[in-house]
Amino acid sequence: MEEIVNILKELDWSPLAITLKTGVVATVISFFLGIYAARKVVKASPGVKAVIDGILTLPMVLPPTVAGFFLLLLFSRRRPLGEFLFEEFGFKVVQTWLGCIIAATVIAFPLMYRNARAAMEQVDVNLIYAARTLGMPEYLIFWKVVIPAAGPGIASGTILTFARALGEYGATSMLAGNIPGKTGTISQKIAMVIQDGDYLTAGIWVAVVMIIAFLIIFLMNLISGRKMKNVGRW
Repeated sequence: MEEIVNILKELDWSPLAITLKTGVVATVISFFLGIYAARKVVKASPGVKAVIDGILTLPMVLPPTVAGFFLLLLFSRRRPLGEFLFEEFGFKVVQTWLGCIIAATVIAFPLMYRNARAAMEQVDVNLIYAARTLGMPEYLIFWKVVIPAAGPGIASGTILTFARALGEYGATSMLAGNIPGKTGTISQKIAMVIQDGDYLTAGIWVAVVMIIAFLIIFLMNLISGRKMKNVGRW
């Protein structure tokens, strides 16, 4: 017990801060992009929907290292886009915190998009027709009718997106690397200390992740409970 206390006192908590910051930013970006994409796909024709849906969902089924490889090819300064971002805006993606954000967003985005799309598809169309009858413009119908009706599904997608962004490892390692205090997340820290044979420190970080995961599941259960509060029990 004394050994654990000493480790906690000397522990570098920067991986937790980097992980939480990355998760929050990636979730915010995925939230707005996911809702926008879901709205466009819901209104698209079946053929277009199938193609776009496949492209947007692809990062969810690809191994994270494969997604990280493509991101590395895309944003490397040896590539046109990476060189353009650095020369014109001073943005360096590889081995930076920006790389952490991009990797986490790409991997977590499909969860936000899929949940938002599923929630929007279940909205009662009669509510939309009634709003149009009252003369509401389309953008107001979307924000005042569709979003509230799809709220529980969107909220669940947001929580899942945050959880996925927190646990991202493969793509982040490929694109941002593992620089202590800069791009080193909890997942990377666990892998690093296990390689060094420091299982006690790894166990502490695993406990931190499990606590965060429990809180996320708890929030999801609260949201689901509110959604089903009017459903009869059996």
